[in-house]
Amino acid sequence: MGETVERKNPVVAEIEEKDASSAVAVAGHPLHAMTVHFPIALAFATLAVDLLYWYSGDPFWVRAGLWSSGGVFFMGLAAGLIGTAELLAVPGIRGRVASWAHAIAAITLIALAGLNWGMRVTGSADILPHGILVSLLTCVMTGMAGWHGGKLIFDHGIGLMVSAKD
Repeated sequence: MGETVERKNPVVAEIEEKDASSAVAVAGHPLHAMTVHFPIALAFATLAVDLLYWYSGDPFWVRAGLWSSGGVFFMGLAAGLIGTAELLAVPGIRGRVASWAHAIAAITLIALAGLNWGMRVTGSADILPHGILVSLLTCVMTGMAGWHGGKLIFDHGIGLMVSAKD
């Protein structure tokens, strides 16, 4: 029996040949991958404190939600700026559709985080039901952006190693 030869689309093959290692890194560690953990954790913490406020009615949880939602927004904004720099600077990242899907999900996430924090800091909406719904939507979008980011790392090998610059 003969072997089947898998032929790749020439455009896909050209993109896969481009360097996709991180350009924004410290001592070989990609900054975007290092900066996303706190906003992710704080997004889920904000939902948790909203649920605790719903359960207990204790105003402490309103203050905790203000701080955690602010952390999601500002730390997410920093991670997003670093990710955008990676996207625009590295042709092997920029050329992949999956990178753009991650970027769109992340931008939507940052916008939701800004809405969540802005509603709390201005007092323009009540935690129940608006704040908790925006927190829930933020967590859903965190999962979507994280899933796309994970696919970039594990399926495409994006940003795993910093290329040596001589």
